Amino acid sequence: MNITLVRGDITEQHADAIVNAANSSLLGGGGVDGAIHRKGGPDILAACRALRASGHGRGLGTGRAVATTAGRLHARWVIHTVGPVHSQEEDRSELLASCYRESLRVADELGARTVAFPAISTGVYGWPVEDAARIAMTAVRTADTRVAEVRFVLFDDRAHEAFARQAG
Repeated sequence: MNITLVRGDITEQHADAIVNAANSSLLGGGGVDGAIHRKGGPDILAACRALRASGHGRGLGTGRAVATTAGRLHARWVIHTVGPVHSQEEDRSELLASCYRESLRVADELGARTVAFPAISTGVYGWPVEDAARIAMTAVRTADTRVAEVRFVLFDDRAHEAFARQAG
């Protein structure tokens, strides 16, 4: 698998699948989630509502992943995953790693060969970017997947530098 790093906006990426750092409701929110819903358009929200109506009535659990259409994005699918909120009292790193592994599992089910990831949980969920980069890189490198390219799309220089150090 080829792992690349890009400084930019995940909603501008051309990939088979774009990963959304979703909230558990699957109905949009702030940060990456809001940007994907805004740029992708109403088809993504409609697909998320359908998921809620058929088996995900209480939303999506932390560390899990599901796919929908990508609407108007430059992708075939959006893979929604719910990252954990960082905690000083509890080690939730396995849940964060699960976001990456589960997203790649869903990508394999879809036949996706290129997957673009954001830095999951590093925004309002407060995960320190250095630690998140370490967890993300380890999870992706050790995943059993047929995905040919994983692209980390990082919104700012600080995140890009942290992921670059881990990519070393």
